[in-house]
Amino acid sequence: MRTIFLNIWNVLLRELRRMVSRPLYLAASVGAFLVSMFFFMTLMQKGAAELMPVAVVDLDQTSISRRLIHEMQATPSVDIQLITSSYQEAREAMQRGEVYGIFVVPADFYRHLASFKRPRVDFYITNAYTVGGNTAYKQMLTVANLVSGAFQREVLRKKGMTDEMIMRRIQPITVEGHMIANPWGNYMIYLVSIVLPGILGVIALILTIFAVGYELKSRSSKEWLAVAGGNYTVAMIGKLIPYTVLYLTLGVVCYMMLFTVAGFPVLGSHWRLLFGLLLFIMAMEMMGIVLIGCMPRLRDALSVGALYSMLGFSLSGFTYPSMGMMPFVQALSNIEPLRHYYIIYVNEALMGAPFSNSIPAALALVAFSIPALCVAPRLHHALKYQNYPIN
Repeated sequence: MRTIFLNIWNVLLRELRRMVSRPLYLAASVGAFLVSMFFFMTLMQKGAAELMPVAVVDLDQTSISRRLIHEMQATPSVDIQLITSSYQEAREAMQRGEVYGIFVVPADFYRHLASFKRPRVDFYITNAYTVGGNTAYKQMLTVANLVSGAFQREVLRKKGMTDEMIMRRIQPITVEGHMIANPWGNYMIYLVSIVLPGILGVIALILTIFAVGYELKSRSSKEWLAVAGGNYTVAMIGKLIPYTVLYLTLGVVCYMMLFTVAGFPVLGSHWRLLFGLLLFIMAMEMMGIVLIGCMPRLRDALSVGALYSMLGFSLSGFTYPSMGMMPFVQALSNIEPLRHYYIIYVNEALMGAPFSNSIPAALALVAFSIPALCVAPRLHHALKYQNYPIN
C-alpha cells in the first residue's frame, strides 16, 4: 500500500508540473470558468427581464385609452417605445427588432366599455425573442385586465355598490400563487445555478479527454505508466486528483458567489449539495475517459465530448421540463450526468427534501464509473503500446 500511495503521489506531482508548464490547462479551466461566472452573474443581475420595448397602436384616442397607456408604461417590465395610430408603423418597428410586442387599442374602446360591450384588445408578439416576447405579452395582458377591472369598479361605485360587493362581482375567485423558494420570480435562481455547474462539467470532461489523449498523441504514455509503476489504476487516480481538486475548488467559489453573495436559497444541506457537485464532476471525468478510450483520435474524442456535454443543457430538464419530453428523449436524458445533478440541486436547494429523495440520482452519478471500467483494458493497452494514431 505504501508503494501504491507513493506512486500516486509521483504521478500527481508529474501532472502538476505538466499543468504549470502548459498555460492551456489553467486557461481552459480557471480562466474559462471565471469568465463564464462573471458573464452570467452580470447578464442576469436583475433576476428577470425588465423594460421590454413595446409599441402601442391607439385607435381610440380617448382619456381611457391614454390612461391605459399610462398604466402600461408604469409597469417595470414594459417600456413603450412607440405610440402611434398606424398599425403599419408598429409592425415595421417589430420587423426591425425595435419592439417585442404590439398593443392595439381598438376604435370605440371607451364607448364599448361604457356600454359593457366588452371591447377586444389585440396583442401581437414576436417569438424570435422568446423571453422578451412572453414577458411583454404577460405585462400587456395584466395591464388590460387591471384597467378593465378599474373601469368596472368606478361604474359600480356610482351605482351605490360597496367595494366588497364590487370585488365579489369583478373577481369572484381569488387566486394566490406562491413560488417555492423563489417568491421573487428570479430567473437566476433557476438558470445560473445550473448553467455554471454545467459549464464546470463541460470543462472537466474536455480537459480529461485532452489530458489523457495528449499523453497518447505526444507518445509520453509509457513514461506516465512507468511513474505509476505500470499500474493503470494508479496512473488514472494520480492524474485526475489535481484536476478534481481544482474543479471542486472552482465549484466552491461558484457556490459562495451564488448562495452567499447573490443570496440564492438553499432549503436543504450545503454539504449534500457540494457532495452532489463532487459526484457530478467525477462522473464527467469518467465519461471523458470513456470517450478517449473509444475514439481513435484526440480530435474525434474532443468533438464528440463537446457535443455530448452540451446536449446535457437541453436534456437535463432545467430549460424544458423532462416530463414534457417524448418518452425516448426522457430515457436518453439519463445518460447525461447534468440531469442527475439537477435532480439533487432541486431536492436540496429548492425543495428542502430529505436526502433519500436524491439517493437514486447520486447512485446514477456513481454508475458512470462503470463504462469507464469497461473501457479500461482497451485504454490501458493503448497507453502501454502507444498504438493510437497521432493524426
